[in-house]
Amino acid sequence: MIALQHVTVDCRDATALAAFWSAALDRPVDDGASEHFASIGIRFRSRQPAWLFIHVPEAKTAKNRMHVDFGTADRSTEVERLVALGASTHGEHDEFGVRWTVLADPEGNEFCVGGASPS
Repeated sequence: MIALQHVTVDCRDATALAAFWSAALDRPVDDGASEHFASIGIRFRSRQPAWLFIHVPEAKTAKNRMHVDFGTADRSTEVERLVALGASTHGEHDEFGVRWTVLADPEGNEFCVGGASPS
C-alpha cells in the first residue's frame, strides 16, 4: 500500500514559489528555505502531504503530465483568492457533474480547483 507523502515542484526560485503555495494552502514555509530548496510541512507528520520546491535550471516548457486537484465549497471565491496571490486562470470546465477551473501558479505549473456543479 502506498500513500502520498510529498508533492514535489521543480522551479526557478524555491523561496518565491513556496511563498505562493504557503499562502494558497494556508500552511507556513518551513525554516531554512532558500532559492534552491524550500518545503511546507516536511517536519510535521500530518494527513496532508508535505510540499517540496526544488530549483532546476530549465524553465517549464510544456503542459504538466500530472497535476494537483483541489476541492472547495466556494470555487469562485477560492479562484479569485488564488489569482490575487499570483495564479493565472487557464480555463473553466463543467462536465460529469463537476465544475472546475484550471489555474497555473506563478511559474506556470497547472492545478485545478473544483466543486460540484449547481443543480
